[in-house]
Formats: sequence, structure tokens, C-alpha cells
Amino acid sequence: MAVREIFAGMPWWVKWIAVPLIVIVVFGGLIASVVGFVIGLLFKVLVFVVLVGGLIFVVRKFMSSSERGGW
Repeated sequence: MAVREIFAGMPWWVKWIAVPLIVIVVFGGLIASVVGFVIGLLFKVLVFVVLVGGLIFVVRKFMSSSERGGW
């Protein structure tokens, strides 16, 4: 018996309201952990990109000013 056959005789609110609510209650902590991990990872990647970009900017500025005789 497939899942589609089980849900075929159910009202629409069971498929679209009750089942998602049960999933959120049961797996809510796991979902929150995964979302938090992904957001934290994206934030760290953003900080890394900003720091590397700043380092490249400072090194280029230093290299160009050292050719002219100073900062």
C-alpha cells in the first residue's frame, strides 16, 4: 500500500494542515538545528569573504603606495 493510496481517501486538511503540523512538532528541533547551522555557515563564509577582500585591498594599496615612495 503506497502513501499516495493512503492519502487518497483523506480530506484536504489532513494532507495540507495536520500532517505538516505533526512533522513540525516531531522534527522541529532537527529542522531548527539544520537551519541554524546553514545560517551560521553562510555568516562565516560572508565574514571570510569580507576579510579576504579587505586583506587584498590593503595589500594592493600598500604595494601601489610603496612604489611611489611610501604609504
